[in-house]
Amino acid sequence: MTRVETIATASVGIAIAVLGLKAGAWWLTGSVALFADAVESVVNVAAALAALAAIRVSARPPDADHPYGHAKAEYFSAVLEGALIIVAAVLILHEAWGAWQAPRVLEGAAPGLLVSAIATGINAGWSAFLFRRGRASRSPALLADARHLLSDVVTSGGVIVGVALVALTGQAWIDPALAALTAVNILFSGWQLMRESVGGLMDEAVAPEALGRIRSLVATHAEGAIEAHDLRTRHSGRFTFVEFHLVVPGDMTVTQAHEICDRVEAALKAELESAVITIHVEPEGKAKHQGVLVL
Repeated sequence: MTRVETIATASVGIAIAVLGLKAGAWWLTGSVALFADAVESVVNVAAALAALAAIRVSARPPDADHPYGHAKAEYFSAVLEGALIIVAAVLILHEAWGAWQAPRVLEGAAPGLLVSAIATGINAGWSAFLFRRGRASRSPALLADARHLLSDVVTSGGVIVGVALVALTGQAWIDPALAALTAVNILFSGWQLMRESVGGLMDEAVAPEALGRIRSLVATHAEGAIEAHDLRTRHSGRFTFVEFHLVVPGDMTVTQAHEICDRVEAALKAELESAVITIHVEPEGKAKHQGVLVL
């Protein structure tokens, strides 16, 4: 089992534990806002399971049917998580509307809020850890899980404050209003997740800053060549694909051209973790006098 798989497996266990705590907080208080918080934790469990499955699929090596590997499987997990968030939001809005029409008196607010606060603290710590590991391993599935947990922490904090206000003031309408706001917030979170994941499935290019760095590395380390043009990039899970045409002098030997390519590839792979580089060498007659001029 890889380190990323181990983390994803731990996420499942933590999500189940947090779900149990938040369901307990709802049971103690009868708060529809805490119900909304618990429903979001159900999504967390399903998303953690989907992330684990996607990570295991993406770790498979390339084969005859998938020569570029299986890294994009992680994006499907993120899309599924976004869809589950939308379903959860609809369920929460339905429950909130019922509670708005028939406000409920909260019971056992203090112990319920304490349990919810413990669950929120666990999510906050795990979200921070997932962000660090997700960025380090370039895992869309772990980063999607981290973003959703962070959103959960923010909404849970608001719910805790709101339910405390209900208990202190006796204003029962605050409870369903908070639940509705929670639903709207996680809808926005789901939309962001799906938008980013679809970008990955559509072979979205690297960020402008990263592209500028790639161009600079090619210009610096392709000494002996003339230019590089038709530079293209795309993300696929934790992999970054870079391809371009490298124009060299017509009298340069294959060995010399290959040495330049090796030098450029080494520089790019040192900068980009899990980079896949494709370089097409062309003679100087193919120069377009545009793209990346070699320094």
